[in-house]
Amino acid sequence: MDETKRADLGTIRSKNAFIIDMDGVIYHGNRLLQGAAEFVAWLKKNNKRFLFLTNSSERSPAELSQKLGRLGIVVDASHFYTSALATASFLSNQLPGGSAYVIGEPGLIHALYEMGYTMNNVNPDYVVVGEARSYTFDTIEKAIGLVLAGAKLIGTNPDLTGPGEKGLVPGCGSLLAPIELATGRKAYFVGKPNPLMMRHAIRKLGVTREETAIVGDRMDTDIIAGIESDMETVLVLSGVTALADLPRFPYAPRHVLEGVFEIPD
Repeated sequence: MDETKRADLGTIRSKNAFIIDMDGVIYHGNRLLQGAAEFVAWLKKNNKRFLFLTNSSERSPAELSQKLGRLGIVVDASHFYTSALATASFLSNQLPGGSAYVIGEPGLIHALYEMGYTMNNVNPDYVVVGEARSYTFDTIEKAIGLVLAGAKLIGTNPDLTGPGEKGLVPGCGSLLAPIELATGRKAYFVGKPNPLMMRHAIRKLGVTREETAIVGDRMDTDIIAGIESDMETVLVLSGVTALADLPRFPYAPRHVLEGVFEIPD
């Protein structure tokens, strides 16, 4: 059976709300994917509630809104929720007013500041790791020392890779691996597929899981998150997952599409 044909577009279109991944679904790097603009226009035209839920912690919702704007899609910042925001919320609930040593980009640092956290490279409560382009041996060494001294290890998401314009790029999970191996401590990951992230999304949308579909390109985050949250799952093959990868997983998406361009009617 051709897995790409296993899709009931009527069921997908009937959903009142959509949780949508970004990298590999809407764009690759700075390149808009086929039908992305038409898909967002369809969501707006049909008064669908939608939230871009991304495991990327690099950018703030305002920056993500601006990025889509540059690509020709106008979406307010309120339609975005990131693993950086989820991580900051989680840490604030765990230890209000704490401190962190952060390996990450401005989106993560800003989210932590907004929740009352301070940066600390001496005796932090947490070592927090997200996507980082300034990842060096020195930062790894520093993080290892702080974790061994008692700081708890947190990852914004477990993704080992992510899609880039030139192919796959290392994800947060890959950047965390040396720290986990050297310390013998396992990180706690806040982003998808953690149910925490999904509960945040559902609350922000103001809907029930039964009326919601999740659209993503990763089996190990998007699709398993949707399955465990009892949502309609839509896998698109425009990102990191290929059709040949599906038999490797013990679970399956409800629908498989080539891309979001298939959804609008």
